Formats: sequence, structure tokens, C-alpha cells
Amino acid sequence: MTTLANTPKKATNITLSSAVLTEAKALGINISQSCEQFLRELVRNERERRWQQDNADFIAAYNQTVADEGLPLDSWRWF
Repeated sequence: MTTLANTPKKATNITLSSAVLTEAKALGINISQSCEQFLRELVRNERERRWQQDNADFIAAYNQTVADEGLPLDSWRWF
């Protein structure tokens, strides 16, 4: 999996509310950094959601197996 943090940057255009942009600039908020941070989190959450969706059948089957049979190697646990 590619880590997004260490990839080259690319210029892009986005449309923002002028009031929000003015306020953010007045507060000294780095627009590019803030947008990238938010988008990175959004991408991470969407990847996680899709992984869970793609693996839902396996997870349900595994959970059912654990419910029916207990944890694998549970008899060997000493704690």
C-alpha cells in the first residue's frame, strides 16, 4: 500500500466559500495543509469502510466460528 504522506505534491484548483477562505486566512490557517490533512483522513476512512465492506462475509463467518467453537488454540492459553 502506498503511503500518502511522502508522495510528491501537485498543484490543483478547488472552489471554496469566499467567507470561509477570508476567515481562514485572517486566522493564519494554512489552506493547502488543512485541505490535505482533511482529505488524507477522508481517504483513510473510505479505504477502511471499503475494506470492511469487501471483507464483511469473511468477518461474519469468522465471528460465527468463534461463537460456535471458541477461539482457535484457546485450550492452550494460560492467562
